Amino acid sequence: MNIFENYLDKLKKILLDLSKKGDLILPDNMDGITSEIPPSKFKSDISTNVAMILSKINKKPPMELGQALADQIKKSDKKIDEIQVVKPGFINIKFKPIFWTNFVEQIIKNSETFGINLSEKKKNYLVEFVSANPTGPLHVGHCRGAILGDVISNILTFNKHKVTREYYINDYGQQINNFTKSVYFRIREIVYNEPFPNDDDLYPGDYIISFAQNIIQSKKKLDFKNFENISEELTLLSIDEALQLIKNNLKSIGIKHDSFVSEKNLVANNEVEKVVKFLQQNKFVYKGKINAPVGENNEQWIEREQLLFRSTDFGDDKDRALQKSDGSWTYFASDVAYHKNKLDRKFDYLINILGADHAGYIKRISSSVDALSNTEGKLICKVSQLVKLIKDKKPFKMSKRKGDYITLDDLIKEVGKDATRFIMLNRSSDAELDFDFNDVVEKTKDNPLYYVQYCYARICSVFRYIEKDIKNEINIKSYNFDYSDDEIKILKKLSEWPKCIDLSSNKLEPHRIPTYLYELASLFHSYWNLGKDEPKKRFINEKKNISDDKLVFLKAISNVIKSGMNIIGVSTPEKM
Repeated sequence: MNIFENYLDKLKKILLDLSKKGDLILPDNMDGITSEIPPSKFKSDISTNVAMILSKINKKPPMELGQALADQIKKSDKKIDEIQVVKPGFINIKFKPIFWTNFVEQIIKNSETFGINLSEKKKNYLVEFVSANPTGPLHVGHCRGAILGDVISNILTFNKHKVTREYYINDYGQQINNFTKSVYFRIREIVYNEPFPNDDDLYPGDYIISFAQNIIQSKKKLDFKNFENISEELTLLSIDEALQLIKNNLKSIGIKHDSFVSEKNLVANNEVEKVVKFLQQNKFVYKGKINAPVGENNEQWIEREQLLFRSTDFGDDKDRALQKSDGSWTYFASDVAYHKNKLDRKFDYLINILGADHAGYIKRISSSVDALSNTEGKLICKVSQLVKLIKDKKPFKMSKRKGDYITLDDLIKEVGKDATRFIMLNRSSDAELDFDFNDVVEKTKDNPLYYVQYCYARICSVFRYIEKDIKNEINIKSYNFDYSDDEIKILKKLSEWPKCIDLSSNKLEPHRIPTYLYELASLFHSYWNLGKDEPKKRFINEKKNISDDKLVFLKAISNVIKSGMNIIGVSTPEKM
């Protein structure tokens, strides 16, 4: 139940009635008319810009037209208490308390669907996220993007879209060869007591030793005397070890992918050749020379003829190489083939979650998808910016024993899954995030996770007191309540939940949900504290019971908090 969408529909009906009577001229469509949350300085519930939108076509000043429309709107709705026109022409509406009684009845009776936009057309999304090279454990840099992709998937799923979570395995190329050699030399270190080579191309982390030990213990019949003879099978075993570690890392923060796609398999199936042929047939490919990449020394750069994709035809700043001068395919060519593979699976939208270091990659891959699909906007890229770890107001360096970076495993052991997920989402993904270890363990309102969880736990304490299970539905014979202004303030916040979901879903901005939950929890805690001085505000009355209006009120709040925390993948403990 979205009161803003519902009221917009009601408003448009009033406008159509006035138009039929000849009292109002309407444009061909009314898409520009909105029903929004008014600024907090106005004591109103809903605000509309209708007078400003219709002012020009009706040749009347917005304030004058607004007053005329306000009179008609109030006549048509007995639940309106006050209606006011404010500059430059907004119509602000305040409802009678009965409106909020009816509202809470609806959200209790439709608790399973409250917040879901049931009227929009549902789509099929492929969300690709993490996709870290399978050469070791995930680090903190992967963590934010992993949570971002997972919660975007959760929001879309909550809103009844179909979602597939995918991990693209970059298991092809020189980096993988170096990784396999690292495992090989660790195996020889264990089996033949040989020193591990001092080579910058190799992976030195302790996890490589674990991989080597696991492969040895698997009793595969491999002769470790010659790398070339076993490189192919050893690569498969090594990648399998790395993927298992990555999957365990992801499981520790509550993430599970639906599918894994191998770059090596795409290459083996000639999908790169096929996509290049497709681009050639559509005249999107030519042979030419490109300038030195940004940061390269122009004097040392050797221009050479390469196979190039006309990405500038689709908004990129330069054309991109598909094939190197030695005839091998570029990483970009494999990525184009992967996106053709995605498109062939007939998703409505492709969503890529990229790390900050891949932001410059968006134009080229978006241009390739536009060329392959002949459709703009099929691919949506979201960038996950950097995370700075802070403790005692200083940059925090945790154990690096597993390599030269801070692992996700280290972070989870330090603060837990809930804090990691909630705080990583607590700011827009396109802004850098300061993850302060001191804040996430505080039991105050400065710790947003604690504040929201404590809100839910407080509500549960009331249900325990009256020996009711908060998970059960409640049955009220008559919804005939008279909520106070303080209670209506919280009900108004609940009414914003469907709008929060809509914005989070349409803009792919999951940070809106923890922000909303914190604001709702803050309003609740403020109301709870009023009961210390005002007995009427207390949930448990002098008869050691709870009235129906307050029971419904608490249940409605708990449902929204539970729903929101489920979306962001964080627990709601009943006791704290």
